[in-house]
Amino acid sequence: MEGESGSGTKTPLLSRSGRRSGLHLRKNSVNSLRKEFVSSLPEKVRCGVDDESPFDIDVSKTKGLTKGEEEYYEKQFATLKSFEEVDALNASSGDVVDENEQDEEQIQQERAMKISNYANIILLILKIYATIRSGSIAIAASTLDSLLDLMAGGILWFTHLSMKNVNIYKYPIGKLRVQPVGIIVFAAVMATLGFQVLIQALEQLIKNEPSEKMSSNQLKWLYAIMITATVVKLALWLYCRTSSNTIVRAYAKDHYFDVVTNVVGLVAAVLGDEFYWWIDPAGAIVLALYTIINWSATVMENAISLVGQSAPPDFLQKVTYLVLRHPLVKRVDTVRAYTFGVLYFVEVDIELPEELPLKEAHTIGEALQIKIEKIPEVERAFVHLDFECEHKPEHSILSRLPNTDS
Repeated sequence: MEGESGSGTKTPLLSRSGRRSGLHLRKNSVNSLRKEFVSSLPEKVRCGVDDESPFDIDVSKTKGLTKGEEEYYEKQFATLKSFEEVDALNASSGDVVDENEQDEEQIQQERAMKISNYANIILLILKIYATIRSGSIAIAASTLDSLLDLMAGGILWFTHLSMKNVNIYKYPIGKLRVQPVGIIVFAAVMATLGFQVLIQALEQLIKNEPSEKMSSNQLKWLYAIMITATVVKLALWLYCRTSSNTIVRAYAKDHYFDVVTNVVGLVAAVLGDEFYWWIDPAGAIVLALYTIINWSATVMENAISLVGQSAPPDFLQKVTYLVLRHPLVKRVDTVRAYTFGVLYFVEVDIELPEELPLKEAHTIGEALQIKIEKIPEVERAFVHLDFECEHKPEHSILSRLPNTDS
């Protein structure tokens, strides 16, 4: 919506006439930017700005805005709020880390993983029994899912332990990238399960062989086991989904998926036994397709994070604002941020006064690097110092791997 015609305020906050914008930001804080931005807003938008929450806008109080305009103004105020967060980072020392708080958070994360693994073991045993008693392929699909839950949980637990133990001589920048790799393996196993269940269900439909009817006793066991498994998985999902740890959230996603598979599997098994036998394998096919689509998307998401995809524009604006506010920076040549696992690597090229002594230039660059690495989404920052910005880029982009044949 930034390219729409109309009010002059529909311009990104960091896109005001290039170099003039940099000088403007260095001389003015985020509060000054906000005042200038709000003063130029149309009256129909300004009425939605709350003085008590200066970096938020209540679009419900505005009138006559299209959906696109509402999204635009919300995005601009979100940008201002991110600038405020940057200024708060600059104001704080950032050198003191509450180790007790970090240890407590890690203990909670490990507790969530252990509870999930123990629950998977117990539920697997119960589902094996339910499968034997019912003979339902949909329940069998849910049981195979629990088996792979246990295997995948072991993968994620190994991933977590591997990240904790780092040999800096063998892994100089740590092992945070083990996390997306572990999740990729986890998701690939789950997608493979879905494909196997799909083949089995299709074979049963093609053979046209109805399964035997379940007795009332078998149905009671089936209800008891599957409902218990569903309640346990629902509780684990609620417990794990609020975690900030990506591995624990992977557990949460798996628990949510199990709730879906348990419910669909139970309904398909009961309806297939009561009415038409083909409902059971049809439910298994639905579960299989859901599994394949859901976990394949997880594989792609984490694979892209390892490839080096650029950070979104709002994050680049946040970093650019921080750099422009840094002392003695004449110009900003380049700001790059790209995924290298879960967090971002940031590259910044800045211009400093040519006559500046090396010692002072190094101090400025190092201070800027430390500031950027205070941003929670950043794993590592690299600051390149220069005396002009007219040269060609320092790095070339490879389009193919070098030939390593001797």
